[in-house]
Amino acid sequence: MLDKSKIILSTPEESAIITAAALSDPDAQPLTEEELAQFRPWRARLLAPPGSPTVTLTMEFDAATIAAFQRQGDDWQQGINAVLREWAIRRGYVPFPK
Repeated sequence: MLDKSKIILSTPEESAIITAAALSDPDAQPLTEEELAQFRPWRARLLAPPGSPTVTLTMEFDAATIAAFQRQGDDWQQGINAVLREWAIRRGYVPFPK
């Protein structure tokens, strides 16, 4: 476990120097409000679209993996679908949701 008593926090002066150095890097500028507004939550976009056809399968998974999903609550199967959907989207097998 992390021993928080050994963490050394920067002083306000050190933080100001670090911030100024970061802001001086043209390749690492903070996002604008317009850029931030373009972000959309992934979770809602990874759920199957309403009315999508479903397929019932019998598959084998290791118990620890299934237990991890089940701890997330009643919609744990949607969580597995979301993980598989993200995998397919990132590989171009399923179109990126709008």
